[in-house]
Amino acid sequence: MGSYLALRGIVPDLILSSSSLRAQKTADGLAGHMGYEGKIHYLSELYRVMPETVLNILALQDDQHDRIMVVGHNPELSEVADRLTEDHIGKMPALGIIAIRFDIDSWDALEKGTKGETEFFIFPKQFRYYMPRQIRAVLDRTSG
Repeated sequence: MGSYLALRGIVPDLILSSSSLRAQKTADGLAGHMGYEGKIHYLSELYRVMPETVLNILALQDDQHDRIMVVGHNPELSEVADRLTEDHIGKMPALGIIAIRFDIDSWDALEKGTKGETEFFIFPKQFRYYMPRQIRAVLDRTSG
C-alpha cells in the first residue's frame, strides 16, 4: 500500500497514529515507503475511541498541514470515513486507505459536519491478481 502511495507521489504533512503496536508498525512502514520525514505522533487517544474523538483530534490540528494521515482501527475509522464523505464504504478492510479531499481553510470545519470528496479508496486485496508494473518495481527494489 505504501508503494501505491509513493507511486502517486502522496506524502502527508503529518501522520497521526494509534499508539497500539500494530498501528505503529503500519504507520512506520507507510511513512518509509512514502518518504515521509516528519515525526509520527502516536496517540493513545486514537485507540478504541468514538468516531467523534477522531474528528476532534483532526479538528485540533494546525492549519499549516494540508495532508494529514490517520492510522487507526475499525470500526472507528470506517465510521469517520462515512461521516466525512457522501460515499458509504462500509467496513474498511485491514490496511485500507481512503483519501478524502476537503475544501476547507481550517481543520476545525470537520467538527461542523463538513463533507469531503473521496479521491481514492484502496485495499490490499485489490492488488491480489493485478499489481501495476510500477508498484512491482518498487517492491522488487525494496525487498532485495
